[in-house]
Amino acid sequence: MVARTDLVTHPAAIAGLLLARRGQAYYSRKLNELTDAEFDGATLLPGWSRRELIAHVGLNARALTRLIEWAATGIETPMYESMAQRDEEIALSATLPALALRNLSDHAAIHLTVEWRDLPDADWSNLVRTAQGRTVPVSETVWMRTREVWIHAVDLANGGRFDDIPAPVIDRLLREVLSAWDRRRVAESLPVFAFEATDRSAPFLSTDVTSDVVLRGTAASLAQWATGRGAEGVTTAVGQPAPEPPHWL
Repeated sequence: MVARTDLVTHPAAIAGLLLARRGQAYYSRKLNELTDAEFDGATLLPGWSRRELIAHVGLNARALTRLIEWAATGIETPMYESMAQRDEEIALSATLPALALRNLSDHAAIHLTVEWRDLPDADWSNLVRTAQGRTVPVSETVWMRTREVWIHAVDLANGGRFDDIPAPVIDRLLREVLSAWDRRRVAESLPVFAFEATDRSAPFLSTDVTSDVVLRGTAASLAQWATGRGAEGVTTAVGQPAPEPPHWL
């Protein structure tokens, strides 16, 4: 039997896939550290049990796989039929036995990896549509999954830390959050934020020149605050407690 080989050869895509796979390995390790009984515990996401979160992460891999199949075949296969269908699927999957949830997590992640591996370089620029309605090249699915597994590994609330997340992921998160707030500033009357990371050589700035609120801390602690996971280690530039961040996604 001829061994299957990875069709991806572009260096940037390879580097992105490595971060996604490292994130999946980290998430899987934190998941496997949980006993079956601990699946019923709470997460860092208000109102979400570990069961719901584990179901969500597994089903997200399946949904992203559909986008890759769309890019490969040209046949439109959305992530979800609707957001209501997505929520119903998570709720139903969360009732599965713990072993079934573990299998969902593992098998969906493997399938996603195989679809990435088998997608030729020429197809990575093919356009697909996210669950939020954005039209993006299918290459964006790598970042979407990277963000998903690293952050939700922390959300499992059993020892995962933003400090464990690789610097390229943290830095992109900070830039992404600032960009999201920039896009919504006028509609939501948001202030202009900037991040002064004590372990980076340059600040993370909004597209605007003047910042209304400057937050200071390590890059990891700033990312934790910006994504709504707590303000530990973050203050304003004048040493006051960090305010509540606007919602991110």
